[in-house]
Amino acid sequence: MQTTGVMAPPSPRTLNGMALPLPMMRDILIKTMFRMNLTLVTQLSKAICLPVNVTQELMDIARSQLLLEATGSMSSSGNTEMGYQLTDAGRNRATEALKQSEYFGAMPVPLEVYREQIKRQSIRNIQITRDQLTTAMGHLILPPALISNLGPAVSSGRSILMYGPPGNGKSSISNGIRDALGDKIYVPRSIEYSGQVITVYDPIVHSSAEDDEQDPNSLRRTTGRYDTRYVRCERPTVITGGELSLDMLDLVYNPVARTYQAPLQMKSTGGIFIVDDLGRQAEPPQALVNRWIVPLEESKDILSLQSGEKFEVPFDTLVIFSTNFHPNAIFDQAALRRIFFKIKIDGPDQADFLKIFALVARKKKMPMDERTLVHLLNTLYPTIDNIYANYQPVFLIDQMISICDFEGIPYQMNPDMMDRAWANMFVKDEEIVR
Repeated sequence: MQTTGVMAPPSPRTLNGMALPLPMMRDILIKTMFRMNLTLVTQLSKAICLPVNVTQELMDIARSQLLLEATGSMSSSGNTEMGYQLTDAGRNRATEALKQSEYFGAMPVPLEVYREQIKRQSIRNIQITRDQLTTAMGHLILPPALISNLGPAVSSGRSILMYGPPGNGKSSISNGIRDALGDKIYVPRSIEYSGQVITVYDPIVHSSAEDDEQDPNSLRRTTGRYDTRYVRCERPTVITGGELSLDMLDLVYNPVARTYQAPLQMKSTGGIFIVDDLGRQAEPPQALVNRWIVPLEESKDILSLQSGEKFEVPFDTLVIFSTNFHPNAIFDQAALRRIFFKIKIDGPDQADFLKIFALVARKKKMPMDERTLVHLLNTLYPTIDNIYANYQPVFLIDQMISICDFEGIPYQMNPDMMDRAWANMFVKDEEIVR
């Protein structure tokens, strides 16, 4: 991967360097103690994702406000670490704070600090080579011209529209682009803006990378460690299809917890947002693209709190639109102008179709039969004007495998089986009398 490497977010060294309101940090600390029943600084350090020394600073402040009290060392278990517990005032404060927001655990990252990390790991810092993209697409049979068009599009980190007839691998190509990125970034567990907490890290979307555990009893952070309010992850990929609606691109407010969840495009920051099957959503394609105009042009998105206050967040995502419709049928020219790359994904020619068919047959252990292939190419395909699609070899071979399994015979193909498989690939256009 030709990148300069992603710089890890530096760990905060002091409480003053946190750039968060002190009352907010104190309340998160005591809510975490209250909810998780923690008593040791090292336990709390891990729970709120701050270094031990910074956690101790926060504990000392809460103690000076008579919200905590020391309970002595836990020497009976061989651990001489000082224990703490909430005072009556501390429990009362925790209860009140929980009524304002149920959030506890990892300390959030201020929005401004988050912006700086996005710059360090921008999707636009990546330069994909032809070899990397070809390797990532190695399971696909693609014409060389397609790789030539995809390469600059991916390396630019700009928006891509892939269009063409269904069943030719637009979704698989999108996934191959994701695999080509390859490196790791840092995703905040949550961020803070105007005193509000917005959760970002989502284990469904984000794939956490293996990392060495740090000794929680160490007062000094080991070399190369980073701010553990972030999770080191593969570059994320968010894939949506016909279910995508405009409200999924807004902050999601939880009225019970009184916290926000980041919208889909924010969760995909530093990675890829794939809008599959564009044109199948309830929202018109034009409306969806209009929602992306400012983000695509200015690399920033505008979100709103429950209060109506609007604020900007970084928009650092490779957006891939994939559709079976011709672009002119679903967009006006102004919208098309804002999508940086338009790439047509056509079906294979006969030679590539046969390569795909042979690869699938080998993978599924289906013996090839020349007589059956001649029948397929010379008799069946002319009935659909010799229009080939990438999905067809898998479909036809799976159909013949099902027939063999049912009949209890070894895998094999013959013209009769191919006719039966072909009949299931298309529905005859006829009037149904009801």
